[in-house]
Amino acid sequence: MGWSGVGVPMLVIANQEAGSAEREAIDEAVGVLREAGPVDVRASADQDQLDRVLDERDGRTLVVVGGDGSLHTVVTALHARRDLSDCPIGLVPLGTGNDLARNLGLPLDPGEAARVIVQGRPRRLDLLADDAGGVAVNAVHLGVGAEAAEAAVPWKPRLGPLAFPVGAVVAGMRTRGWRLRVEVDDRPLAQPRRKVLMVGLANAPSIAGGTAQLSPSAVPDDGLVDVVVSHAVGRLARLGYAIGLARGEHVRRGDVRTARGRRVYVAGQPFSYNADGEVQGPVHQRTWTVVPGGWQLILAADIPEPS
Repeated sequence: MGWSGVGVPMLVIANQEAGSAEREAIDEAVGVLREAGPVDVRASADQDQLDRVLDERDGRTLVVVGGDGSLHTVVTALHARRDLSDCPIGLVPLGTGNDLARNLGLPLDPGEAARVIVQGRPRRLDLLADDAGGVAVNAVHLGVGAEAAEAAVPWKPRLGPLAFPVGAVVAGMRTRGWRLRVEVDDRPLAQPRRKVLMVGLANAPSIAGGTAQLSPSAVPDDGLVDVVVSHAVGRLARLGYAIGLARGEHVRRGDVRTARGRRVYVAGQPFSYNADGEVQGPVHQRTWTVVPGGWQLILAADIPEPS
């Protein structure tokens, strides 16, 4: 029998600190879900609360109401519990960036997103797992990208997705590049003798609230990750790279190298990295491995399955 969201018990996880506008969006989404079946809404403010909620899941379908960070937190927790592969997840985007939702064509309207959960079906997507127990579902990027994400934080309440290019400008002005070794499936893509501006691992095309096309050809269920390395460390080169990144044309630059593979190793000078909008590090090295079909997201039923 095929999937049906009608009559399926659902456990909704929402941000306990949601503001009034967010609470209205949560209520709208929950109202749609309750028309189809039983729904339990639980708020979560930290890891301990989330763990207690997941302890009570009892096989119910999870629905995450929040942004990329909220989804990342839930997926990471399920991965740590070894429950991720068998737990379909619905997403009601309620963040600033909502990159995964944009990449996969999920509605940004809470009511419409809830209808997709009811009427859609789970689809297996690739997972990026690192050697420290972390995961990512959309993208990982390090170097200037991680610094840009941190610089954008104070601008998000006022500018929304436009905070990301502001953060990129701030980070671009102060960076000097990193000496890193990057390997894709054991093949060198970058050497420490030449500084890099940014390393990106794309499981889906865009980052930064859709304002940057990290890898326009990335596919989230092909068992591979697209890797982009930029050596554009000069002032004018950084500007040209930023313009190209916004348009998805940076991959044509002579100071950009690309590859596709299943395993990515990065080592060298201490670097922070941005995994689905969550900045971590600094670390001296990290390895990411693709887990094909490692998690399930409920998408519109008319989206074709991978061949």
